[in-house]
Amino acid sequence: MIGIIDYGMGNLRSVENAFRSLGFEIFIATAPHDLDRADRVILPGVGAFQGAIQTLRRQGWSKKIKSEIERGKPFLGICLGMQLLFEVGEENGTWRGLGILPGKVTRIPDRLPSGEEIKIPHIGWNSLTIRKKSDIFGEPRETSDGPDGAANSTPYVYFVHSYSAETEPGYVSASTFYGAELTAAVEWNNVYAVQFHPEKSGAQGMKILKKFATLEPRPHRAFRGMSYVTAATFGGWTVDSFPRH
Repeated sequence: MIGIIDYGMGNLRSVENAFRSLGFEIFIATAPHDLDRADRVILPGVGAFQGAIQTLRRQGWSKKIKSEIERGKPFLGICLGMQLLFEVGEENGTWRGLGILPGKVTRIPDRLPSGEEIKIPHIGWNSLTIRKKSDIFGEPRETSDGPDGAANSTPYVYFVHSYSAETEPGYVSASTFYGAELTAAVEWNNVYAVQFHPEKSGAQGMKILKKFATLEPRPHRAFRGMSYVTAATFGGWTVDSFPRH
């Protein structure tokens, strides 16, 4: 049974319908304790980092998300739901994220090194470069379906975002190029997250969702990187000076 978190900032129905069309059981979790009956969990998200992280904490989701991950349940973050898993978000200020994965979320550069402007947000189909063997993408050179249904050497998926995660290369399972190489997906033990919208990505997106829905629980290991208990800084902010919202 797949549980999808409803905290008021996600395309719940499109994700729900995608899994139902694949034949999987899924339900909308409207309170943290609802996740007790889920064996897989999805955190969707559309909107701003600040409002989302404040809502997750206010409604009691942040602690429950961490406990479900620690129990080894496969966990999938989608779009903003991916960004919230990191330590820091820099949208509308500097905000402490869930800290499940190391790194920060920053605005996509709006200029190329040449000075040419690029359009932000990044909207539309773009190709992925698979960076490592992945439970949800397969091998790095696996052939996939493009937006027109034709075979392509790289997967094509649908993006809508203005911010991108910066993290250690070992966590990155896929990247995409839009003015610069951007993190498109991350993977760590039982935690999976994608910046794009698989539910809007045609046959390729459905393949990804199907692979996630058939994953088995596994022991979770916390990341070995930056931590709030250290003296690490981002952009001159010490960890303890982040707004605790």
